[in-house]
Amino acid sequence: MPQKVLVTGGAGFIGSNLVDALVATGASVTVFDDLSSGRLEFIQGHVKSGRVKFVKGSILDRKALDAAMQSCGRAFHLAATPDVRAGTEKPQAMFNVNMAGTFNAIDAARSASVGEFVFASSATVYGEASVIPTPENYSPLRPISLYGATKLAGEAMLSGVCGVSGMKAVAYRFANVIGRRGTHGVIRDFILKMRRNPKELEILGNGKQKKNYVHVDDCVAGILHPKKGLGKFETLNIGSADSITVTEIADIIAEEMGLHNVKYTFTGGDRGWVGDVPKYQPAIDSMLAQGWKPKMNSEQAVRKAVKELITEI
Repeated sequence: MPQKVLVTGGAGFIGSNLVDALVATGASVTVFDDLSSGRLEFIQGHVKSGRVKFVKGSILDRKALDAAMQSCGRAFHLAATPDVRAGTEKPQAMFNVNMAGTFNAIDAARSASVGEFVFASSATVYGEASVIPTPENYSPLRPISLYGATKLAGEAMLSGVCGVSGMKAVAYRFANVIGRRGTHGVIRDFILKMRRNPKELEILGNGKQKKNYVHVDDCVAGILHPKKGLGKFETLNIGSADSITVTEIADIIAEEMGLHNVKYTFTGGDRGWVGDVPKYQPAIDSMLAQGWKPKMNSEQAVRKAVKELITEI
């Protein structure tokens, strides 16, 4: 009998791509999503075929979560307010979803005796690290955004619950995940801006922000890659092997859109917005030791994601 799994946020960007992969393994998948940022169209084919059960619900609704979590062997918690900038604009909403909602998901999994819990964390928990690439054991962890703080708090809650229960868990600290179905982020923003004005592009900050990007295909493969020798609770970085600047991303997008001599203007400063970490790259040695390796570096991931999003948007 196929293992029953639950994916919160399974109609979202990373979640829906994870659902595709889980369905391909033959798992019995339930998607729990309020569609605030996810889109039913991303998983509609699976729902119509009967391979995925869709439950529209909020992770703030504990009763609905409890019902969805019953008989699940694994739970993947990806539901969140995903935009770092939203933490400045609507901090209470981010706290509610990313903190209270994450606790609900963790405790519902514990109550239902779910064997394994997978949490989508973020490399933003490192803040402005002095060691780059940054390993999982780096300290102190000092996120500089509410988003990063909520992810770090989620890890702490999960560690605590695993310590007093039979549940095992992994928190994956993602770099910038990009690719098809991406609903926010620099690539989508630049494509839309260049379509509105093919001659000029405003870039937030100085354009020298240099970050790590991983394609959603590599990210999902990392999540599902078999792990050995892990404890009750582990944190693992998922990213690519290098980094790329914001201006280099703009160059790739202009090239793929067939635009020439686009004038770049910069808002100035070393970061794009309050809470933006201008340079980061999570070390992926731990995942490499598990036998997973990203197929794409940051430039290749960006180029593939640009092609996919140009077609989709």
